[in-house]
Amino acid sequence: MADGAATHCPYCALQCAMTLTAPATAAASLEAAPLEVAGRDFPTNRSGLCHKGWTSASLLEHPGRVTEPLLRGADGVHRPVSWDEALERITTAVKATRARYGPDAVGVFGGGGLTNEKAYQLGKFARLALGTSRIDYNGRFCMSSAAAAGMRAFGLDRGLPFPLADLDAASTILLLGSNVAETMPPFVQHLQGARDAGGLMVVDPRRSATAAFTADGGGLHLQPLPGTDLALLLGLSHVVIHEGLADAGFIADRTTGYAALARSVAGYWPERVQSLTGVPAGLIRDSARRLAEGRARGGSYILTGRGVEQHVDGTDTATAAINLALLLGLPGSARSGYGTLTGQGNGQGGREHGQKADQLPGYRKITDPAARAHMAAVWGVPEASIPGPGVPAVELLKSLGQPDGVRCLFVHGANVAVSAPDANVVIAGLRSLDFLVVCDFFVSETAAEADLILPVTQWAEEEGTLTNLEGRVLRRRRAIAPPPGVRSELWIMTRLAELLDAPSTFSEDPETVFEELRLASAGGAADYSGIDYALLDRGVEAYWPYPAGSTGTPRLFRDSFAHPDGRAVFTPVAPRRRTLAGDPEAAGTPMTLITGRLLEHYQSGAQTRRVAALAAARPEARLQLHPAAAAAQGIADGDVVAVANARGEVLCRAELSADIRPETVFLPFHFPGLESANRLTEAATDPVSGMPEFKTSKVWVRPARAGARAEVLQMEGAP
Repeated sequence: MADGAATHCPYCALQCAMTLTAPATAAASLEAAPLEVAGRDFPTNRSGLCHKGWTSASLLEHPGRVTEPLLRGADGVHRPVSWDEALERITTAVKATRARYGPDAVGVFGGGGLTNEKAYQLGKFARLALGTSRIDYNGRFCMSSAAAAGMRAFGLDRGLPFPLADLDAASTILLLGSNVAETMPPFVQHLQGARDAGGLMVVDPRRSATAAFTADGGGLHLQPLPGTDLALLLGLSHVVIHEGLADAGFIADRTTGYAALARSVAGYWPERVQSLTGVPAGLIRDSARRLAEGRARGGSYILTGRGVEQHVDGTDTATAAINLALLLGLPGSARSGYGTLTGQGNGQGGREHGQKADQLPGYRKITDPAARAHMAAVWGVPEASIPGPGVPAVELLKSLGQPDGVRCLFVHGANVAVSAPDANVVIAGLRSLDFLVVCDFFVSETAAEADLILPVTQWAEEEGTLTNLEGRVLRRRRAIAPPPGVRSELWIMTRLAELLDAPSTFSEDPETVFEELRLASAGGAADYSGIDYALLDRGVEAYWPYPAGSTGTPRLFRDSFAHPDGRAVFTPVAPRRRTLAGDPEAAGTPMTLITGRLLEHYQSGAQTRRVAALAAARPEARLQLHPAAAAAQGIADGDVVAVANARGEVLCRAELSADIRPETVFLPFHFPGLESANRLTEAATDPVSGMPEFKTSKVWVRPARAGARAEVLQMEGAP
């Protein structure tokens, strides 16, 4: 590795390019030295990295790293065992579970950070080696609503159907529900052109770091009540139609369903929408006009993120954003478009090749006879041996330990004890299992509940591919060897498949797995058949679909959409009454809790809370609270407060800020235990996507009970 390994950051879907090199002093030292990280020029990050990227290599030599299998004893303590014993224990547990309860009593929970190769083989392992339909993954908490909306409107789901750099020339960008300045900071440079033109429009209940970019003439900040984004989008569409701003030629030539859509938004005039959302009618009109005007200048883009998608009506809200884009003629045009910002590192590829409950590789539907026949041929098994659709993540987790539910669970690349809604119930479900296997680098909060923890390779210790938020397939290159006792999930699945007498073949070699993935995806919506490692190693820009013999598809929908008639579909949507549970016994007026990320941390924080520099910068959860709301409860900045509802209670410090609406509070979701935001979120789901409601939980905020401060101070020492 004299010249360094060219690879990509292990965190978000921006997949910032970086180079990893061993320090010059490492060869002369008897002790391992951490790799040096340098940003690498690449279209998404242009050599820039965020705090997380710069410190990512520090975890490779972390003293808390799990480096040998750990088996829980009768006393609840995890102790090292050999790999042979670990695999034998798993095999025995799987066979016993299947014999007693049937194959669907074995479940698999995957992750959006797994490489394409791991995600592909995990889906195959679940269906062929375990024989179960019960597989889903944490992308259900991330991209599922946007994906369902994209399939509904376009017939295809790719987060950004254009290269990210296309945004640079835009004069207008409407960004809904995403704080990219903190979640993926190098992204911000792609907003600068719109900001310079005064056309950056950010929709967020908070004056986030991203919303702050609209100040000083940079654009507009629309600050709706949480959960009212759908109504706001209907209001924008109303203005576009009734002020004659729609692209009539595009609508006539490239869409269906316009008449029904126009009728559906007729009742959402700006003044009515103001009463529903709190966004002034004049601001609604101004935003719609800017989008239309920008289309004729540098171009207009509409981008959505989790803030508008993580709702029980998330699919409809994302659909409303697409409807607005279609009215303006943005998708598929040369200088404009619609896209959604994929969150996890391989959130795009992770949902394309078989981890989802209802999908087979290549983004094929598991209920499609032709798709099943194709996969049966690739795998060399009878079609009938491939199980049917499973259940989405929330339903899967609700079934843990139940009589007709999952009794033996594998978890790969996820920390559901912190990241899943109604976390107290999820933890109870994990504890009720007959056998829980967790593959991880550290003893995460989920791994702590496991019967068996399996140590697996980290990003810099493995080869593979990932697919970034643009749909571009990238190479992950090995920079260092893993610790001696650590194994890749590909190795684990291959050994277990042998022990379980699975049909077909499994491999521990990433390139071999990718070659099979190419065959499996051929002819599917997400076709990777024209991509191989040699092509990627030459630096070719490989955007899927990339059928064999083609040069890929950096920009989708230029000529047609993916529905059989080539047209995009308008789907009328409307707000529906929410029935989220509160706490009828609590006194006073509840507040609306929104959850999200901080600059320093990522997802459940299982990794970033172990990076000293990041933990020092953000050692604890803080509840962002408006000063007026705090004063009404006698709460001062820095006080420990109790945030509670019928599902649980969180203890954290108050952080007073006028940047949030008075009836709203914000809590980051990176922290465990008594600071865990998902103790409070409800496991209600979108009926189309299965997305949980993460953004509008009702809570009561009070000064904490006596002694709570000591509890929080004690927790600050935890990783």
